[in-house]
Amino acid sequence: GANLSDADLDRANLSDANLTGAFFTGAFLTNANLTGANLTGANIGGVKFINATLAPADLRGAIFQGTTCPNGTVTNTGC
Repeated sequence: GANLSDADLDRANLSDANLTGAFFTGAFLTNANLTGANLTGANIGGVKFINATLAPADLRGAIFQGTTCPNGTVTNTGC
């Protein structure tokens, strides 16, 4: 349930982190490592994951809205 909205987490290593229910609205996670992170139920609307490593992060129930995926596509449904 951490509030990381609008945070600049460029190149952050969040591998295996428990980020269940966290708020990342508008955060920059470009080049970040989220390998194995638990993002269940997280609000990742507006997040920029450009060049980030998400697989195999757990994104079940995550809220996507205007989220930029690692490949640069913008989605409202999931990366």
